[in-house]
Formats: sequence, C-alpha cells, structure tokens
Amino acid sequence: MKRILILGCIAAAVLAIFFSSRIRKIVEYQNPIVATTTTFKTEPISLKNGHTFSVTLPEQYSIQPTAEGLKRIRFMAWSPDRRLFLTDMYDLTDNTKGKIYIFDEFNEETGTFATSTTYLSNLRNPNSLTFYRDTDGQNWIYIALTDKLIRYTYEPGDMKPEAAPHVIAVFPAYGNSYKYGGWHLTRTVEIHDDKVYVSVGSSCNTCEEKEPERASIIQMDPDGSNPRFFAKGLRNAVGMTWVNDELFATNMGSDHLGNDKPSEMMYRIKPGTNYGWPYCYASNGFIHEDTTIKWLRKNINCALVPGPDFTFPAHAAPLGLEYIAPSFEDPYLRDSFLVALHGASDLKIGTGYKLVKVKRDTGEVTDFITGFLHDGIRSGRPVDVLLYNDNSFFFTDDFKGVLYFVSRK
Repeated sequence: MKRILILGCIAAAVLAIFFSSRIRKIVEYQNPIVATTTTFKTEPISLKNGHTFSVTLPEQYSIQPTAEGLKRIRFMAWSPDRRLFLTDMYDLTDNTKGKIYIFDEFNEETGTFATSTTYLSNLRNPNSLTFYRDTDGQNWIYIALTDKLIRYTYEPGDMKPEAAPHVIAVFPAYGNSYKYGGWHLTRTVEIHDDKVYVSVGSSCNTCEEKEPERASIIQMDPDGSNPRFFAKGLRNAVGMTWVNDELFATNMGSDHLGNDKPSEMMYRIKPGTNYGWPYCYASNGFIHEDTTIKWLRKNINCALVPGPDFTFPAHAAPLGLEYIAPSFEDPYLRDSFLVALHGASDLKIGTGYKLVKVKRDTGEVTDFITGFLHDGIRSGRPVDVLLYNDNSFFFTDDFKGVLYFVSRK
C-alpha cells in the first residue's frame, strides 16, 4: 500500500509539472485547401479610384463593391425598418471625426443602394452599433465610442437623432499610440436577452492594466445599471455575436512573441471566466505562460486557463463574425461562421487579409474570400460581415473604405 501511495504521488507531481505550462490540446488552423467541398474561381475587382486587383472565392458566388470612397468603415447593423447602419472611424488616430451612415433601398439586382445619408458625425471613434426594442416598445440605437456607450431613441425613418444621447457607461480612454503596438480605441456592443454586452480592449500590446475594465467584456442592463464583468483576460475581443444563448467572440493575441505566435483566437465565452491575457497565450495547440516579462501582479494559473475553441494564424487579427444559420441556401456555409481576418500589420508576416469559414461543430477553418494582400500590396482589410438574406451578405473594408456585396448565383 505504501508503495502504491508513493507511486501515486510521483505520478501526480509529474502531471502537475506538465500542466503548469500547458493544458488541453486545442484545434489549430488547418491548411485552407484541406476538406473543402466547393471549387473556387478568381474574379477581378475594379474600384472607382482606379485600383484593380483580383480575389478568389467559391465559383457560385459573385462579389461587387456597393459603396466606395468611405474612410475607416467598421461594423454594420440592420435598423428595425431594415436600413443598413454603418460606422466610420475616419482613420487610425484617436479622433472625433467619426460618422454613422444610413444606406437605404438596396437593389439586389444592381447591388447598389438608392440613398446614403450621414446619421451622426463628430463622433469619437465609433466602432460598433446595435438596435434594441425595450419592454415598453421603444426602439433604441446603441453606439460604442472609445470613451463611452451612448444610446438614442429611434423611430422608423429617422434621418438623425431627435433628442440628446443617453450616456449608458464610460470607459478608460487613453493608452499607447497605435504606432507602438496599439492601445485599443474600439468598443463593441451587443444586446441579448435584455442585457447589454460591451467589449473593452487593452490599453497596450501587453501590460498589467490599472483599470479593471480593460481587456474584458462587461454586462449591464439596457439603461447601464447593474454592470458586472462577464469575462476577463481578453486582450481585444472586437467581434461578438450570439448564437442561441452562446456568446462567440474573436480575440487578438499580443504582438511581442514573434511572427508565429501566439495563435489568434475565437471563443464560446463562458460567464465569469478569465482567458489569461496578459499572462497566458495559445500556441501550437497548447496554452503557455508568457515568461518574456517579469510580472508584478500575476494571479492566474495558466494551466487552468481554457484554450480557445477556434484558432487562426498568428497576427491574422480576427474581427467581425457572422453566424450562417441552417436556413442559408448554400449547404457549404450552413451552421458556420464567416470571420473577417483584418490582417497582420507587418506585411512580411502576411497572415489574414481574407474572409474565412469556421465550422461551428468541428472548428475547421477554411478560406472563403482571399486576395486582399498579394505580392506585398494591400487591396483591402476585411472588418465585419452582415447577412442580407439566406443567399447573400455584405462585408466592410476599412483600408480602401469599401462596402462589398457577395451573393450566390
């Protein structure tokens, strides 16, 4: 019996050492050619500014620019009266030149909108917006700015707000400049089951934050009351969407660990979970501790940090995601996500610059639209994806300021 106990203790010690630096194997990005069940074609694109390039996409789809000449366009939402609202952050700087546009009366045959109107201007870096109908039947538009979350009452046909905004929450609004690894200007808002969820990015590439709101997702009531942390340790969860009662979110890893790590991530967010940033990162199918920095306040065991449910190549910068429901006409996309990979800032790394399909059940990642980076030349950086119907969708490019329409023939 004594010998069994000793052997058991030795085995436990070995396991503890192993799991102190890594946990369960996680699904890594697969070669995009593997396991595809469709064929692809190359299609030319000509922009009004004279820039031409080609993209590769499934042969049964067509792609066309539907709005051009915009600035740093980001996220989209449908209003209750079925108008497309679109945010524009103007450029990469911290500024108050941001706008929200309304695109109305879309013609599917021509792929164009009849009208475009500026709904709001002089906004501080508007990244995301959404609509909500409260229990009294009042519609609201929520707008996520760098320093605050605001909302306006909304009535069908409104061309601009009719009243002053309600400030729902305020956020830390300073940090290292974009040039030095970026503090994250963007805030993303989603509403589900009468609760508001806001993602607040970190102030830095990697650091121990002073404000608890950083690198988290915050939940609150529609009027901003009863705030609480829904998840922590997410360096920059820009994309969020609900599928039934599960919140899926993309997340970008730190930039100081080399060209091949850490993996970029997408999670099924579990309430109350800490996902490890800045102390832990995902790479080569495991969770690791970042030992490149001498931490002062490390209070998390990386062996207990959950791995991402889906991964992408290092520095690919996953942003917006859209769930493609089983009702979608194309069986190739059903029960999958379309995820916008914004692309590595360092062109020599070259990851991202595409839309990818992510199977919800298996985690398999395959290319869907590629070609926005070719021979070191950038022709676009995808940001957000929004379904139009069960046969087509829009996506935004904040590099050339183009809104694209993709439809299945």
